[in-house]
Amino acid sequence: MTTATSIKTKTYAAKSADKPLELFEIERREPRAGEVLIEILFCGVCHSDIHQARNEWHNTVYPCVPGHEIVGKVTKVGADVTRFKEGDIAAVGCLVDSCRTCSACAEDLEQHCEEGPTFTYNGEDRTTKENTCGGYSQRIVVDEHFVLKVPKNLDLAATAPLLCAGITTYSPIRRFNVTVGQKVGIVGLGGLGHMGVKFAAAMGAHVAVFSRSRSKEADAKRLGAKEVVISTDDAEMQKHAGTFDFILDTVAADHDVNIYLNLLKRGGNMCLVGAPENPLNVAAFSLIFQRHNLAGSLIGGIKETQEMLDFCGEKNIVCDIELITIDQINEAYERVLKSDVKYRFVIDMKSLQ
Repeated sequence: MTTATSIKTKTYAAKSADKPLELFEIERREPRAGEVLIEILFCGVCHSDIHQARNEWHNTVYPCVPGHEIVGKVTKVGADVTRFKEGDIAAVGCLVDSCRTCSACAEDLEQHCEEGPTFTYNGEDRTTKENTCGGYSQRIVVDEHFVLKVPKNLDLAATAPLLCAGITTYSPIRRFNVTVGQKVGIVGLGGLGHMGVKFAAAMGAHVAVFSRSRSKEADAKRLGAKEVVISTDDAEMQKHAGTFDFILDTVAADHDVNIYLNLLKRGGNMCLVGAPENPLNVAAFSLIFQRHNLAGSLIGGIKETQEMLDFCGEKNIVCDIELITIDQINEAYERVLKSDVKYRFVIDMKSLQ
């Protein structure tokens, strides 16, 4: 039986927008009937963590414990839990709850919950109304509906970023039915882009990476791309006009999307998963003459995230990572801002014990 007692838990938290993350203790509840207690083994570092810790989206509740790319071991289950048992390896992504009754939730699109999903950190617990705390911590308690199974063959540390970077790129690639023989472009070869290359290549597409220089060509091909197209070379870009079935744009900085829209085939699709600070300037002619479609995508629901993990298990796909200790997190944030990582940082959480 579970009780109302709490569990003291070490975390790393931001206490204000202008201060570095530091050791901070919180209390996790004992798992309720349908919940799972997870000892966190690894937690990925997402650029969203930095935005939130530094209040760049102007909605941060402090103290803020970031982290939504979580892999760990189940240490306790509630009385009604059926999918997990103590000792199982489990994962948690960007969501820990939703209303579960709206049309979006009924379609397994909890990320679009009409009442608003509960995010893993800086969200509001639907029962207690407390601020949620994420994966930069020793443990977490989550309803089993939002807990995912990890294929046994995958490296656990390199699996962690799949819970955000992985599903963010997998979801639109599946939504737009990327398949064998199609020509797919990936804009940006960072934490998101490198996963887009891996997924599109694994689905049999001819993958091209758009880059401003040749310096990333060897790495792009190692990841599964067949070619690199220099986006600053007008003549080279023009050679590819009207040839792409799908383009995934992962860039979060201001850039011209029209140069990529013009490379699509008639009726081709381009999807944004990066979020530039300023509105994009989209020329109507880039869309209307060839019936091009410009769309956006936000992570994925729980069912699709599990599908992604299973696909990764079948294809042996994980993220390229650099493992760090928790006391390196502030340095890691600065390196992320400089794009000085290939391609995701992951925290070894035993360093917080």
